Amino acid sequence: MADDKRDYYEVLGVDKSASEDELKKAYRKMAKKYHPDLNPGDAEAEKHFKEVNEAYEVLSDGEKRARYDQFGHAGVDPNFGAGGGYGGGGGFGFDGFGDLGDILGSMFGGGFGGFGGGRANPNGPRRGNDASAAVNLSFEEAAKGCQKTVKFTKIDNCTSCNGTGSEPGHDTKTCPACHGTGQVKTAQRTPFGVIQSQQPCSQCHGSGKIIDHPCHTCAGKGRIRNSVERTVDIPAGIDDGQTINVRGGGDAGANGGPSGDLHIAVNVRPHPIFERDGFDVYCEIPITFAQAALGAEITVPTLDGRVKFQIHEGTQPGDEFKLRGKGIQRLRYSGKGDQYVRIVVEVPKDLSKAQREKLKEFDSVTDEKNYKKRKSFTDKVKDFFKE
Repeated sequence: MADDKRDYYEVLGVDKSASEDELKKAYRKMAKKYHPDLNPGDAEAEKHFKEVNEAYEVLSDGEKRARYDQFGHAGVDPNFGAGGGYGGGGGFGFDGFGDLGDILGSMFGGGFGGFGGGRANPNGPRRGNDASAAVNLSFEEAAKGCQKTVKFTKIDNCTSCNGTGSEPGHDTKTCPACHGTGQVKTAQRTPFGVIQSQQPCSQCHGSGKIIDHPCHTCAGKGRIRNSVERTVDIPAGIDDGQTINVRGGGDAGANGGPSGDLHIAVNVRPHPIFERDGFDVYCEIPITFAQAALGAEITVPTLDGRVKFQIHEGTQPGDEFKLRGKGIQRLRYSGKGDQYVRIVVEVPKDLSKAQREKLKEFDSVTDEKNYKKRKSFTDKVKDFFKE
């Protein structure tokens, strides 16, 4: 029942005023959270995943969203008693008093103009639903691009009956009750007069066809759900949380309609050395006190291999230098980001007696000019306590 369903906006965790981009972000987040591949064997997660897909399928379609906002779940439910005709050609007629939409519109300020039209042909082409999958990538695979095989489920036309629903060698028949329209007219007396409405035909269940010999493979449905594998190209520069869209990779359309799309949620594993910010890469390199004081040539890891870099004399903890063009390939654009290297000066531990003596000797021959920050701080403290 439509009344048992949660509000679609609540399912996606967005406000009713959410923009298209906000809906997409919310969908990606929720689909990733509940995706069966990331929650194997979790029936509750699978339930939520289906709920999220259903909500996004409606709210991402402008026409369906408008009907849902006006009439709730009934406005997008093809099995609702009104015949699914709200907002786009309704399945309601009105005898004796003109169009019901005009009457209700004058009473309630409009919004009922969808009554009185004809219902879409049940045998007309319909686009298939979108399918979802997830892919796990290493940091390097996301940065450089690769090919991955993803597994997911989708609905295909039955190959045994070619989508007709009838056993090979047998034809479908036009429903004698609705004459192939999939709907039958009913009349109901109301305070406004007699309202004629259209209901899904109970004999053919709204399909307009009768199948006397159902296909043994699909049980007469003409469509089956398959577990499939597909190899996809992962573009260089893709980031964690983004989605790859494969046009036509989703459920097969009905009655010759186009297939839906495949949405692949991208999960990128953390790297032990690198961190990412946009298309730039960051890493920290520890050096010794002597290297920082005297300067040294150090080896820096990058996504393209090791490079040599000369750090200057007197390098300070936290100093940062940039390797131009050593970052990540810009998605859909030419060029790469940069790599930033932060210097960490490591203070030695567990010193031997000889090492301690050498350090004391070194400290005894240094003065404040070697420690400008320390001298500045000491001067500020003196000035503070003079006041």
